[in-house]
Amino acid sequence: MGKTKTTPWDAAEHLTSLEDMAAYLEAALDEGDAALFAAALGDAARAKGMSEIARGAGMGRESLYKALSLDGNPELATVLKVLRSLGLRLHTTAT
Repeated sequence: MGKTKTTPWDAAEHLTSLEDMAAYLEAALDEGDAALFAAALGDAARAKGMSEIARGAGMGRESLYKALSLDGNPELATVLKVLRSLGLRLHTTAT
């Protein structure tokens, strides 16, 4: 049997609209894992362009990459700035 060639899957390549990003981030929030949400927010930022998002959030690109990685722990202020720069906002609903 021959070897199967695989390529890495990158969520950022599939986040092509604000609606896609919003649904992706909503699903990450539903998991209740802060690290997963931060990484998903990083995927959305990369989809739009990390340099553009970093400028809009008033942060350095490398700092933003680090904060929005699986090992990152961004402050709420950073999350809100990135969401605003993406053209999204965070809201709550009663369960």
